[in-house]
Amino acid sequence: MKANNQTIIFCDGSSLGNPGPGGWGTIVIHTGNVDELGGHEDYTTNNKMELTAAINGLARVADGGEAKVCTDSTYVISGMTKWTHGWKKNGWMTTQKKEVENKGLWLELLRVAEGKRVEWQYVAGHVGIVGNERADEIATSFAQNDEYDSHLYSGSFTEYEIKNILDLAHDAEKKTAKTSSRARSNAKAYSYLSMVDGKIEHHATWAECEKRVKGTKAARYKKALSKQEEEEIIREWKQK
Repeated sequence: MKANNQTIIFCDGSSLGNPGPGGWGTIVIHTGNVDELGGHEDYTTNNKMELTAAINGLARVADGGEAKVCTDSTYVISGMTKWTHGWKKNGWMTTQKKEVENKGLWLELLRVAEGKRVEWQYVAGHVGIVGNERADEIATSFAQNDEYDSHLYSGSFTEYEIKNILDLAHDAEKKTAKTSSRARSNAKAYSYLSMVDGKIEHHATWAECEKRVKGTKAARYKKALSKQEEEEIIREWKQK
């Protein structure tokens, strides 16, 4: 796949707990440059982060420009290619006479897409599509740590480490080897861990963990799915 004058955008969202702390990740490739973007929200949903990722990507495309948005979110694609038409006609009310969920984000996505030739490309998640994998990595990292900015790349395509970023081929081995971040976020937690000023504590619920780390920039927190994983997380934190 060649970018040419078309802007290629990979975007993904993540939420730990759904709702819970979340992050979004976007990669914008255009005119020989690559810009990795991302952000964190303390309490959000996966769908909100998916929308936010797409918004930030299309905001980088000039008026009249052409873009291909590659996402594994059928929610975003269906919304932009099907649902928004009916929502507008119905005054942004659903068939159940309720206001459309995430209305503000949908309106913002429509705004940044207006006047641009946008192609919405579905890419399967966690099957080794490198652009999607990197966007997921950014989103998940921001969900876990709101200070991930220093790990983002912005510069020449020739200097970008992920040389096959435009390859949309699937990797069957990665599909079976990599655990879906969404499946992980929905899985029952063994415990939640937090570290503040070097002191690690265990929490039975996310609410307890969030209460301890919220507003503390240097804090770390993570969900453990088993006792073994809990021990590995603690070991890793103590080594850093």
